Amino acid sequence: MQYHDFRFLITSTFFTSAGNWIQQVTLGWLAYEYTNSAFLTGAVTGIRALPFLFMGPIAGVITDRMDRKRLLIAVHLLLSLLGLSFALLIYSGNLQTWHIFVFSMLSGAGWASGNPVRQALVPNLVPQKDLMNAIALNSAAFNITRMLGPAVGGILIVAVGPATNFFIQAISFFLVTLIVIPIKIPDNNIIELSNHSFAEDLIEGIRYVVKEKTTLALVLLALVPSIFMMPFTQSLMPVFSKDILEVDANGLGYILSSMGLGAFIGTLVLASLGNFTHKGKMLFAIGILAGLSLIVFSQTKLLIFSMIVIIFQGAFQMIYHSTNNTIIQTITPNSMRGRVMSIYMLDHGLMPVGALIAGSIAQFYGADIAILIGGTITFTLFIVGIFIFKPLWDFKS
Repeated sequence: MQYHDFRFLITSTFFTSAGNWIQQVTLGWLAYEYTNSAFLTGAVTGIRALPFLFMGPIAGVITDRMDRKRLLIAVHLLLSLLGLSFALLIYSGNLQTWHIFVFSMLSGAGWASGNPVRQALVPNLVPQKDLMNAIALNSAAFNITRMLGPAVGGILIVAVGPATNFFIQAISFFLVTLIVIPIKIPDNNIIELSNHSFAEDLIEGIRYVVKEKTTLALVLLALVPSIFMMPFTQSLMPVFSKDILEVDANGLGYILSSMGLGAFIGTLVLASLGNFTHKGKMLFAIGILAGLSLIVFSQTKLLIFSMIVIIFQGAFQMIYHSTNNTIIQTITPNSMRGRVMSIYMLDHGLMPVGALIAGSIAQFYGADIAILIGGTITFTLFIVGIFIFKPLWDFKS
């Protein structure tokens, strides 16, 4: 935290995340209330990630060609206006199901544009020796609101209705723009203007990822939780809460907050480990444990037990993503970082596939069976991955 500009960035992460988590719990609840369909609820969550497929690589090239700070400001101004518009639509009483899908898609487009920028800025503001801790602290800012945001969102749904949540989200995103303005990127980290065409820069980024085998392994492994773990928790949590645990919006908020608590605990664990050596082995071990915790979660029937198990799931997810993120940021040159991170984050764009799979299984067999299947597949793929990606298993830094 001794780096002044990095403090501004993680503070902005806090407000970004606050708006994001309040939005997620409210949007999922709205979707299930309006459709009463596990499949459509999963689709609403999944469609939010779809823009990562077609906008992510474009945003990555832009991130490596333009002022990253200005890009971050522009994205959050647009997200703030989007949240305000949706809040007014709910407040007017004219909300229809298709509006929820459109909002989810546009919101996802904003995240697909902003996330590569935020990720690429972290190594610009801290030296490489402190990168692991910087990513952990940035994640801590995210996960503090992950603990509180869903619970607050659930309480507000019951107390004052969902429109208020989106007003709060709009305010949070506007505050981000004000916080980011003072950030100064060191001269040695400012991106030089590219002499290549947009298409050439895009192709160069793809070739780099394919050529660098460790980077390619990290990108491919990122697909596992994004298809078989995160959609089976995030998109199905409203269904699991209502149908299996038989709780209201408050209960949903408590479960999501428990996952955030686990993620925060994972942040503390990573910070205590510091720049540990065997990051490759950690990556696979945590992936296996995450699959196991999902299997156990699927068998819980009481809210308190679900909250306890999901704490472990949150911790494992956080440690996995931070470790994966740190490795890929460490081995990627600054001039390529925006493009590489946007390709790395294409896994977000495949979340709709996982959400549709999860929603379809839940529609016919129940949310508990769907989550059980997702956990089993995650567990199996990470074990197989140890043998397929042996160089990554042996990776040290």
